[in-house]
Amino acid sequence: MNKDQLTRKELIEKYHTLSPFEIKDELIKLATKSERKGVRVLLNAGRGNPNWTASTPRQAFFTLGHFAVLETKRMWNDGDLAGMPEQPGIYERFKIFYAENKEAGGIDLLSRIIDYGVEQHGFEPDSWLFELVDGIIGDNYPVPDRMLVKIEKVVREYVLQEMGGNPKDNSYDLFAVEGGTAAMCYIFDSLMANRLMKKGEKLALMVPIFTPYLDIPRLPRYEFEVVPIHASAISGNGRHTWQYPKEELDKLSDPSVKAVCVVNPSNPPSVAMDEDTLAYFKKIVEEKNPNLMIVTDDVYGTFADDFKSLLISLPYNTLGVYSFSKYFGVTGWRLGVIALAQDNVYNKLIANLPQEAKDRLKERYESLTTTPEGLSFIDRLVADSRHVALNHTAGLSTPQQVQMAIFSIFALLDKENSYKQQTKEICRERKKILYDHLVELTMIPNKHSTSYYNEFDLLIWAKMKYGEEFVTYLKEERSAIEFLFDLAEKYSIVLLNGSGFEGPSWSIRVSLANLKNEQYAKIGKAINELFEQYSSDWKNNKVE
Repeated sequence: MNKDQLTRKELIEKYHTLSPFEIKDELIKLATKSERKGVRVLLNAGRGNPNWTASTPRQAFFTLGHFAVLETKRMWNDGDLAGMPEQPGIYERFKIFYAENKEAGGIDLLSRIIDYGVEQHGFEPDSWLFELVDGIIGDNYPVPDRMLVKIEKVVREYVLQEMGGNPKDNSYDLFAVEGGTAAMCYIFDSLMANRLMKKGEKLALMVPIFTPYLDIPRLPRYEFEVVPIHASAISGNGRHTWQYPKEELDKLSDPSVKAVCVVNPSNPPSVAMDEDTLAYFKKIVEEKNPNLMIVTDDVYGTFADDFKSLLISLPYNTLGVYSFSKYFGVTGWRLGVIALAQDNVYNKLIANLPQEAKDRLKERYESLTTTPEGLSFIDRLVADSRHVALNHTAGLSTPQQVQMAIFSIFALLDKENSYKQQTKEICRERKKILYDHLVELTMIPNKHSTSYYNEFDLLIWAKMKYGEEFVTYLKEERSAIEFLFDLAEKYSIVLLNGSGFEGPSWSIRVSLANLKNEQYAKIGKAINELFEQYSSDWKNNKVE
């Protein structure tokens, strides 16, 4: 029997074990069928891709590109063939270009960005502008391969500002990578390559969490023993706070737990750790498990008020991952960084490895340096990202690094946080619209919520509206996957199952970032209407 011949119930059961992103594909097919019939327009709130873009920094990027091409033609201009830009006098030539092109898109921002590097970081003007021009032309390998020198400084300033740290702190190193996804791959591989994690060792995951963090540790090349840390705290009114109770965090006090991965603010609850959670987390690490390696993915940190990352709270233990994708609407650019304090537990653990392991690692990295034993973990990440042998061609493409720098300084110059408030308000307004159309499920203010996603636990809603008997019915006769299939088939709406993120079994995720405001009213109405239909079925079954 092929998939088309399976009963609907069998099909739903089949998809229970899949990643929500795989289930999404099937839901889209169902939703598209309804759309083709002219019933409704497909509304895919299953993806986190925002529907806004930061325009002015992009204009500055393309205007810089125009100036850069003129610089190449200045050196050699033979039809389609040009030369390579040169540094001497480039700053003065830009000032002439600026005066002659004041109507060019983003040119004022570009001028301010160049001045920012000179005035705030003390960069020599020709040297700074040449790094940007040569970088955007992309005619050289990234040097250094970890990140271009001046660009690293301005991106570090931005990242530390957004992570709740001191923007002028120079004690962190950055590695520019192809988005947060590449960072995840590099980190897991380097942990294994450097004997910091071995097959079968314990890795804690703060759940719910972005599904690759659930799937990667279980791959045959890793086979870690996963220790879930559940965000299971419940408020006095019976609603999820999506914080981690002390008894869950206490699991981290076990020294056999070698590492922990956290997405903060979380995905899909979209809630940042509160002050009490951060303080208790820090207490456990410092007092009970000082060698714990922490990987924190903080892509949604820019959407939270007064956000503070574990990268700042526990810099010695924490490897930070940040992606520009959501905040600036650049998922297609693949812009991300790995950040690590220069004084860190990773270097210490490598230094304390058994001699046999040190000897093997010396062989691994001896082609890179005469003192491979002193190679820092972040530089090992760079080398491992290219299987060591290709370290000389490692690093994120230089045009991507330039765009990253432009986004960073754009945000640093925005002292009023005008752009940040715009993005926050987009998500918050959509969340309000969604809740306005859900009967008896009010939106509870939460200063730690980013509102980028919303995770509903339908069982809690069921209990609030109809009591425990309806909850039992749902558990025994229905499933959250079935609910999502019905939404797709009857309403052409695609959402994701929270269980796929290791969340509550009857939770569903709505992305508040990728659709128009008015479309969230339709989603709210559909969820409410379908839930009412489930309750009617339950009542009718009771009568029968």
